[in-house]
Amino acid sequence: MSYEGKIEAILFASGGPVKLKTLSEVVGLSQEEIVDVVNKLKEYYNMENRGLDIIFFEDKVQMCTNDNYGEIVRQALGLEIKQGLSQAALEVLAIIAYNQPITRAEIERIRGVKSDKAMNTLLEYNLIKESGRALSAGRPILYTTTEDFLKYFGIKSLKELPQIESTP
Repeated sequence: MSYEGKIEAILFASGGPVKLKTLSEVVGLSQEEIVDVVNKLKEYYNMENRGLDIIFFEDKVQMCTNDNYGEIVRQALGLEIKQGLSQAALEVLAIIAYNQPITRAEIERIRGVKSDKAMNTLLEYNLIKESGRALSAGRPILYTTTEDFLKYFGIKSLKELPQIESTP
């Protein structure tokens, strides 16, 4: 069995992201070698214009549909296309991305308005998640972004977010 075949089978069967560390332990290669093998698979899929692709984010890797085939997959599976995010949802998402973990009250303090609808939309789209509770009074829920957030914006890590310039 080839390393490529092993990794490809694991990624296909998982249906979700797999940690590089896990692949390393199971396949018997270093994480750097796993990245090299995965990159070769990714190149193969891209060169051959295959229907699959592989994406990296943070310390994980996932097999997914090639963007070029997204529309036909949605049609074949009857998947509805989600509308784009509203301005309010994008504002809340940016606040969470740059200040996580953060409470709803802190988000609303920064925005100056209620954010219930935007928060619910982001939770529904799985772009944010509850990630514990603050140690402050009332133990409010803390929110962070998800792996789907990284996928949605096509980035591998939060470190790839643009730097915010502070205004005087």
